[in-house]
Amino acid sequence: MKRPINIFNSKIPQMLSIFINIGAITLWPFVIYRYKKEDVSEITLNHEAIHIRQQEELWVIGFYILYVYYWLKNFFFVYHDSNIAYYNIPFEIEAYKNQEDFEYLSNREKQSWWKYRKDELVS
Repeated sequence: MKRPINIFNSKIPQMLSIFINIGAITLWPFVIYRYKKEDVSEITLNHEAIHIRQQEELWVIGFYILYVYYWLKNFFFVYHDSNIAYYNIPFEIEAYKNQEDFEYLSNREKQSWWKYRKDELVS
């Protein structure tokens, strides 16, 4: 099976937009997009493919547990802002930083998201 399995023009991201506006959500092995296929950029497709790889490495459930943990930690103890909390999740930092590098997944080391934990970053 080729991953990710992309689903376009879905209402699911809109229904899940409680804390932040969601354009796409990655639920292994699916990436569910709010927009029509022709309206989704290659950059966004690559960003979500990075999340698929992260989820596979953490046996899916580990990814979701850590994702929620980092968001809660960021929101309640660090930033007190849902958008900033989201953008500072290590999985999102890795995906946003590398989303324009279309060779990234071919060259990416396993568990690379680990390098993007805030206590590991050097200013």
